[in-house]
Amino acid sequence: MGSRASLALRRQGSPFTGIGPVLVKELADHLSSVRMLVLTLFVIAFGAFPVASSLQTLRTVVDPNSFLFLRIFTLEPEQVGISFVAALNFIIPLMAIGLGFDSVNSEFNRRTLSRVLSQPIYRDALLMGKFLAGLATFAVVLVALWLMVFGAGLLLLGVPPRGVEVARGVGFLVVAIAYGGIWLAISMLFSVLLRSPATSALCALGLWLFFLLLWPQLASAIVSGAAAGEIRSVEDYAALQDLAMGLMRLSPGTLFSEAVLALLSPETRTLGPMLPAQMRGAILGAPLPFDQSLLLIWPQITGLIAGMIVVFAAAYVVFQRQEVRA
Repeated sequence: MGSRASLALRRQGSPFTGIGPVLVKELADHLSSVRMLVLTLFVIAFGAFPVASSLQTLRTVVDPNSFLFLRIFTLEPEQVGISFVAALNFIIPLMAIGLGFDSVNSEFNRRTLSRVLSQPIYRDALLMGKFLAGLATFAVVLVALWLMVFGAGLLLLGVPPRGVEVARGVGFLVVAIAYGGIWLAISMLFSVLLRSPATSALCALGLWLFFLLLWPQLASAIVSGAAAGEIRSVEDYAALQDLAMGLMRLSPGTLFSEAVLALLSPETRTLGPMLPAQMRGAILGAPLPFDQSLLLIWPQITGLIAGMIVVFAAAYVVFQRQEVRA
């Protein structure tokens, strides 16, 4: 009898049964919500000023080999003082947190979670569907923004982008989506842990501000403590710099900034201090091929994707162990 009862309690079919309806429903809710409209207008308005100022500056450039379309993203106009990529470094976490901070706890508060799970939908499919819907919504906004930037550049600069510029731009888009995926997973983790949407939003925003403002200072203090002794050789200096870069790369924002720097600035040959031995045979100012830039930032891309998976896995484990009652 015990074996028959255990067989009856086993789940039938795939644990992801029902992920399609959840994904479609959540995606429709996101795209049609007032919150989505506000976030989209915020992203467009916040990024329009750097792009417009950059295009006005780049219209005076006559060098056809200067990667004009990539400089739209990285140029810091004097009128604004911030580049489009730097603006995105602020916008992306805020938008991702705005999409996920109440994705699960709102179901608890409305007493609808038990009703949803009473259907042939497992918890696996519910959480995965919500995450994929948020990531898809985020990707739609970024792709639209990316197309608008390239379209504005095509109209105002009067020259089409080269193939390598489009490839690097697509790579930048993938990195930006992965960066947003980390903060979406973090916001969903707090949404699973905390019942109050306001508290989960504040915790996610507090973690973002910690990595943005406090973590660089803490990392600098740790490196200063490790460098209490005198630096007597190049190896000691290189080890100290490796420690500093390793600590800074615990922040998702640092990984995003480094990956974007190598993709949108083809002249970048290293993401850390460059030793004289690394300059042998290098032509100053010569751009790296696209595949070499990808190899340079492969650890950063892997770190972003791995961080997103790890945080989502933590939210998944916590959600699976929670009690769900009407």
